[in-house]
Amino acid sequence: MKCKYCENETFYTLKNGYLKCKVCKRKFSPKKIEKELNILECFCKGLNALECSNKTSLNYLTVKKRYDLFRKKIALFCEENFQGKEVIEYDEYIYLEKSKKKEQSKIFDAVDFLTFHYENKIYNLLLPSLNKYKNELLSDGIDQAYYKEFSNFMMFNKISKLQKRENLIVKFWNFFENEIVKYKGVKRENFFYYLKECEFRFNYDEKSRFEIIKGLI
Repeated sequence: MKCKYCENETFYTLKNGYLKCKVCKRKFSPKKIEKELNILECFCKGLNALECSNKTSLNYLTVKKRYDLFRKKIALFCEENFQGKEVIEYDEYIYLEKSKKKEQSKIFDAVDFLTFHYENKIYNLLLPSLNKYKNELLSDGIDQAYYKEFSNFMMFNKISKLQKRENLIVKFWNFFENEIVKYKGVKRENFFYYLKECEFRFNYDEKSRFEIIKGLI
């Protein structure tokens, strides 16, 4: 254990059970630290907030707040880790929830992102949403034409630089599709963080995830 303020590794144990850093004199609650690590362990194992709450007997909102913090830290970590890296290949992916694929009007809810392969890892860049243009595009009364053209765009207009069909990018897309359904619907404004979480989980094993996030928080 390290002091989060000065990274010292030696502490005094106080009568009330708290730990006191021998260098900066800050005090810590071992119970609070244990709670934090238990939540982190559940997150790294892939348990959702409700499952973690049930397993640890902690308040759901407490767990949810920590999960949200982890996702924000992960997103920043992924962005910084990709800077300056050499890209091996890349391709475009358009995601739409299975429940919406049969409804023509839901096509504007699709999420478009680019996936890059670098150093045996994956990085994703979320592209601008067309949803905000939906009302404007359909106001002229020719919505069927737009639906058809947009469907064609989703099927045929892909930005791609792939060396082979079966590659790390395709493996990530399969991983992503399996992971994202666990959350039973993700709001558009939060999609970026869940995409980055999937990216992080794909790039690192459970032990590495734990150590990285622990260092970030």
